Amino acid sequence: MNPADLGLPVDVPSTALFTDHYELTMLQAALANGTADRRSVFEVFTRRLPEGRRYGVLAGTGRVLDAVENFRFDGAVLEFLRERAVVDMRTLDWLASYRFSGDIWGYPEGEVYFPGSPVLRVEGSFAECVLLETVILSILNHDSAIAAAASRRASAAGGRPLIEMGARRTHELAAVAASRAAYVGGFTSTSDLAAGFRYGIPTVGTSAHAFTLLHDTERDAFTAQVASLGSGTTLLVDTYDVAEAVRTAVEVAGTDLGAVRIDSGDLLLVAHRVRQQLDELGATRTRIVVTSDLDEYAIASLAAAPVDAYGVGTQLVTGSGHPTCSMVYKLVARAESADPKAPLVPVAKKSSGGKTSIGGRKWAARRLDAEGVAEAEVVGTGPVPTALADRQLAVQLVKAGEVVAREPLDAARARHERARAGLPLSATQLSRGEPVLPTEYA
Repeated sequence: MNPADLGLPVDVPSTALFTDHYELTMLQAALANGTADRRSVFEVFTRRLPEGRRYGVLAGTGRVLDAVENFRFDGAVLEFLRERAVVDMRTLDWLASYRFSGDIWGYPEGEVYFPGSPVLRVEGSFAECVLLETVILSILNHDSAIAAAASRRASAAGGRPLIEMGARRTHELAAVAASRAAYVGGFTSTSDLAAGFRYGIPTVGTSAHAFTLLHDTERDAFTAQVASLGSGTTLLVDTYDVAEAVRTAVEVAGTDLGAVRIDSGDLLLVAHRVRQQLDELGATRTRIVVTSDLDEYAIASLAAAPVDAYGVGTQLVTGSGHPTCSMVYKLVARAESADPKAPLVPVAKKSSGGKTSIGGRKWAARRLDAEGVAEAEVVGTGPVPTALADRQLAVQLVKAGEVVAREPLDAARARHERARAGLPLSATQLSRGEPVLPTEYA
């Protein structure tokens, strides 16, 4: 069975109600005055990165494609809208046959982005595009925030494996999405079985402190675990006395013990002591896994420690202090009439307080320096300069309502690794700073 065939793991009949009330009332008014069929272009972008971040990571694109396909107003949904008098009967009749039939272009999942980057472009009639605003932003804002946090941890870990362990710290469905986004950002596995089932992410896990406390002695707990899972298992050694637990672990499992996990204390100091003790006991190949509410700064502080893998939970699934990317979905161009041949007219909001936007359908390209390192994100509305023609970032995701760019999750993960490697070295610094690439408008 292919888990992707299961559809979205949500207990609702469709994704159509993952929207705001005013999307439907706008639709009703547009249908009434004849503007609903005007060809329109909406773009997703952020005006700024979270404070201190050097780059953003686009994640959730694959989930957006699923959501668009599942955006259907079935009988139960239509009846709900009728009972609540959300819209009139004419609008309900229009919604009954809703299928997105337009085009979607965007940065491929795993790509990095910067302020002003048009990470997604949705084109079609105003009526069919406006309804998708909330569900698209909901997915991209959440998943991209998690992926950015994951990417920072992956950089700090320096190639050591990272385990996502945050399911118990967030909503049960958000936990699945967070696992997926973390995998895109560079994590290697998850503790969440739903994420493994839905997206094929490798899952790991052995035991918690409760298992040790269940038994009369720590030795009894270790003996039971090794008997069941084999000597390659990971034993949790900080329930009582770490040094005594390590000694017991090696006595029970032998020098082929897979790993020990440390979940408390001064991790830097404890990791060095445990490594020395394991080596003295002959368990030179036994790995050390550390957990305990780690963020990117804690992981970076352990760079010189003999740590083989990190387990990360709360700080990851909450975006490491930035649980959203502040992405917006703005109308940037629309036709002057419902005539399919009517030209597009750039439109943009004009306001104070930093909420202005730039009108017109945009392209984006990443300019490289002489050594092949990215030096600028270039965004424009006119012809693409010849020098940037083969550096354009957007790809077509949906054509005439059909998804044309679905891909394995591993492809997005590999893409992010390449994209991050192509940035200036300062991109991986954890200190506060401006975006590592300037956004230039052509």
